[in-house]
Amino acid sequence: MKDRHVLEALGKAYVVVEDGHVVKVGEPLIERCPIFAKARGIQEFNKEIVKENIEFRIRDFGMCTGDRAIDMEVFLGFGASEVMMTGLRRGLIDAAVIVCEGVGTIITSNPTLTQGIGARISGIIETTLIPKLKNRVEEKGGTLLDGSKAIINQPLGVARAIETGYKRVAVTVATLEDSRQCREIERETGADVIVIGVHVTGMTEEVARDFIDTVDITTACASRFIREAISGKALAQVGTGVPLFALSQKGKELLLERAKEVTTPILVNTMKLPVLPEEKQPKPLR
Repeated sequence: MKDRHVLEALGKAYVVVEDGHVVKVGEPLIERCPIFAKARGIQEFNKEIVKENIEFRIRDFGMCTGDRAIDMEVFLGFGASEVMMTGLRRGLIDAAVIVCEGVGTIITSNPTLTQGIGARISGIIETTLIPKLKNRVEEKGGTLLDGSKAIINQPLGVARAIETGYKRVAVTVATLEDSRQCREIERETGADVIVIGVHVTGMTEEVARDFIDTVDITTACASRFIREAISGKALAQVGTGVPLFALSQKGKELLLERAKEVTTPILVNTMKLPVLPEEKQPKPLR
């Protein structure tokens, strides 16, 4: 049986990878992302570029294979995985609930594994179990929701983490429904849940407006409506092209704690947020 992984990558293009080979690529929603322009020199997205980049990731760190690298360097100064890694190291959180192709949702208290999985990830829509990768993730302290399947269910991951005994749990979510469920679990259990929004390109105006009321931190991705809804509500912002915004005090504290580990110079200032220089934004915003 083939392993099959459905991703949304490089401008939210639909990508299917089977047995380590790219078998389908759709059109990207956006044309340019400043992160890929800076990191890989990619100035414009199209189907060919998307396919080439996914094939590069398969060759470079084994994405969608049993040999996938799960210990990786910092990719962004302020990315979701970097923020969670720092939070685990410094005791602001004691578990992270994240998603990895080939294993699905996992719970871990290992900051290195958190960064290794999240460093160069794309939006994972569907995935199937890769036994070799499962074993390696478990050896590093990652717990799957089901040892025989690669289930993606972030609210269930939060519930399982709390049942295990973790009290301060960070979770990445890509939908309003998931963020609302995580908040409900937080209310029911009394645990402290930090909800981090990811992969938000394409959200409608109404969903984006409700979404930012349920998360502690969110990326802006290439979302026009997240950028608009954040005005007057953000407590902190890191980055200006594809920024992360803190929407709560505990989100703000996590971003500022991450700043302590960033090795490059940092400007800290007070001003009205968001700060979004037009020339630095993804194009077009969706």
